Amino acid sequence: MLGQNSPHRTSPSGPSLAPRAKLMFCMMVTMLHALSLLPDFMLYPLGFAGGWLGYLLDRRHVRIGLRNLQIAFPLKSPRQRRRILRASYANLGLSGAEYIRLSGFFYRRLKRRVKYGRFEYWAEMNRRYPGKGVVILTAHFGNFELLPAAHALHGYPITLVHHTQRFLAGDALMTYVRERAGIKVIRKHAAARAVLKSLKEGELVGIPFDQNAKRSEAVFVPFFGEPAATSSGLARLVALAEVPVVPVFLLRQRNWRHHRIEILDEIPIQCSGDAQADIKENSRRFTGALENFVRHHPTQFLWTHRRYRTRPRGLPPIYQ
Repeated sequence: MLGQNSPHRTSPSGPSLAPRAKLMFCMMVTMLHALSLLPDFMLYPLGFAGGWLGYLLDRRHVRIGLRNLQIAFPLKSPRQRRRILRASYANLGLSGAEYIRLSGFFYRRLKRRVKYGRFEYWAEMNRRYPGKGVVILTAHFGNFELLPAAHALHGYPITLVHHTQRFLAGDALMTYVRERAGIKVIRKHAAARAVLKSLKEGELVGIPFDQNAKRSEAVFVPFFGEPAATSSGLARLVALAEVPVVPVFLLRQRNWRHHRIEILDEIPIQCSGDAQADIKENSRRFTGALENFVRHHPTQFLWTHRRYRTRPRGLPPIYQ
């Protein structure tokens, strides 16, 4: 059944840590627990200040963000695009403050800060697709770490595909925080089979779909009018599992501290019999759904990722 509760893990899964990395992991957990004792009236302003400081000092990623915004909103003035990027950094800072809360003491209190839009849609999915799982299509939007955690804390655990980070102590911390909240983590290097199994067992599987893909696994589909290297894996997976794809985002509210989970309508899947054409068209539809939501709420999107790093052959690079 969709959204069944799963047991919480008490230690992070994934690569085993060397003694030095394990010590670093324990130090980070201790530090985050200590910081989580700060009250919200101190934590949120500190997060906002951190985001503002990041915008002032992070010149490389500011250049990337402004280039992406120039592509996405060519009719906006440079001043307007800078305003969007500053707000995006502020959102990152606030998300960092909330990550301290999520990582430390009293993390279950965050459940009260997150409300659902269309919570009943999951019951509708159960009726339409009895016994089948659902792919949750999402992006690095709003507080993207809080989305699966809040979903799980509300009783609808998510299986999340996770790319192992080079900094293994940080990777272990991320996995620890996620699994403690009730999220089942699947490592990307072994994802396909595990994701298929989860979907057959009726689970919700969350897949961020807004990152640049390697040329070897990419199809090029438009994102804000520019061809973007997009992973073909999701479209292949959906074709095999025959499950619905539902876009879901965590939208930060105007008071900064509250969020709403926005559940959109499922994306129609093309099944024409031409596998390659279907992969490209469905990848285009998935990307289009993300673009449409980001276009309406641009200040909460992560603009600093080099989304157009991999280019179609013959086209000049986007980022100098």
